[in-house]
Amino acid sequence: MGFFFKDNKDSKDYFLGGKSMGWFPLSLSTMATQLSAISFISAPAFVGLKLNGGMKWLTFEFAVPLAMIFIMIVIIPPLFRSGVVSIYEFVEKRFSTSTRLILSIVFQISRALGTGVMVYTIAIILQAVLDIDFVYTILIISVITIIYSWQGGMKAVVWGDAIQMIILFAGLIICLYYGWNLLQEHGGLEAGFDPERLQIIDYNLGVGEGNEYGLLPMILGGFFLYASYYGCDQTQAQRMLSAKDEKTIRSLLLANGLLRFPVVLVYCIMGLVIGGLITLAPDFLAEIADTTQRHFPDQFAKHGIKADLMVPVFIIKYLPHGLIGILMVGILSAAMSSLSSTVNSLSAVTVEDFFNRGENKLSTKKYMMISKGSVVFWGLVCIASAFLFGGSKNAVIEIINAIGSVFYGPVLVTFFLAFFSKKINHIGMNAGIISAVLINLMFSKTIQELFHIDLGFNIFWIWLNFTGVIIALVVAYAVSALTSKTKVKSISNFNVSIKKEDFMIKEVYILLAFFVFILVLSFFLPSILS
Repeated sequence: MGFFFKDNKDSKDYFLGGKSMGWFPLSLSTMATQLSAISFISAPAFVGLKLNGGMKWLTFEFAVPLAMIFIMIVIIPPLFRSGVVSIYEFVEKRFSTSTRLILSIVFQISRALGTGVMVYTIAIILQAVLDIDFVYTILIISVITIIYSWQGGMKAVVWGDAIQMIILFAGLIICLYYGWNLLQEHGGLEAGFDPERLQIIDYNLGVGEGNEYGLLPMILGGFFLYASYYGCDQTQAQRMLSAKDEKTIRSLLLANGLLRFPVVLVYCIMGLVIGGLITLAPDFLAEIADTTQRHFPDQFAKHGIKADLMVPVFIIKYLPHGLIGILMVGILSAAMSSLSSTVNSLSAVTVEDFFNRGENKLSTKKYMMISKGSVVFWGLVCIASAFLFGGSKNAVIEIINAIGSVFYGPVLVTFFLAFFSKKINHIGMNAGIISAVLINLMFSKTIQELFHIDLGFNIFWIWLNFTGVIIALVVAYAVSALTSKTKVKSISNFNVSIKKEDFMIKEVYILLAFFVFILVLSFFLPSILS
């Protein structure tokens, strides 16, 4: 991919694909960065094996259609019309350079940490099932990805993502097919599965031990998570800014809002099937336990078997040898998809926010040189951060989303206030971002695990998206009121307004109808599956 798309003339070509990308590759690329190797391995493990897991993972998808509507109407139109490469450039125009840099640093920290979790997880899983040293696996994944991101820029990333999404989904169907046939040979799903894992809807509020994945927190917190991730995260917004027009953006958001749920549903059904096989085939469970004990003795001693090994061990134990190779290549390629996406976006933010600001713009040659150098730099940072995680008892798909939830709320608030508030100054906004991030860091059980501390907070991580929004809003308005003498910047000749007519479009109606449909389906799905 890097070879075919290496002819980039300037920053718009390199980071935005020349603003010529169509909705199909962009839709697949947008989905690929979340429905990636981690989802392939960890979502079925959550459903089929993790303690207190099950089909409730589907509730994580409930808010997606609503978030797509919000992004479609509120977030992306002003960013697309502004012509920016780094979305944080817009923040600087509205608030200040300091706000832009704070937001840029927040993005860089959160994305590098999240990608480090992904790289580390893929590395240790391949080490466990293929006996490849995880250090070498990390280097292989990272070096190959850096090379094609370095050469080809955003076009290489988008088309690479699209191809790898197709490969992964094909692998998903293959695993489901073989798993189902094996399950029928051992007595069928009804003979080997815990009925409690079929439950999807839960009415808990996400506070207290064991209270997770409740309906209200998943819709409310999930809305803010997805609105921020897809609309205000450079890795995703950069894809939409690569579109040729706003109609293309609406199409890709519609496709993403409609396709995520069925894809995740297939992941979850695969988890039910392979999880049922664990009950009916004791040697399968013994193999997972042995692999955990052999390669991760500390993890085994503290938390027992490593749930994320369920799918890789299934692939090695039950699939034909030819398919094993294909699927492992698919997992590796999907890991590289996520890493390449992150590295390219981190590079864009670094160059635009720290080297190409103000009136003294870089020459095209120097711009491209620094851009490619920053690709290498962030690739190395992601490799280094990969070693920070790994001992957690949670499924890795939970860890990644828990890390992002610390930061998503204040980022979303910053863009919302930049578009619609004329009362917030840069001092208030800066205070809002920093306060929300610091308080969320205190609330986060995942961060507490990383530093081996316990502050006594027991709040489900999805709520951090909501608390981040509320804290950032309250602090931003309060501090701006206290510093009312500070001038509030505005962007000349750029007004953002939302009219009732903006919501009267077919994409909004379709997504609202789909939201209702998946809620109703989820109420009846346990009965259907049982």
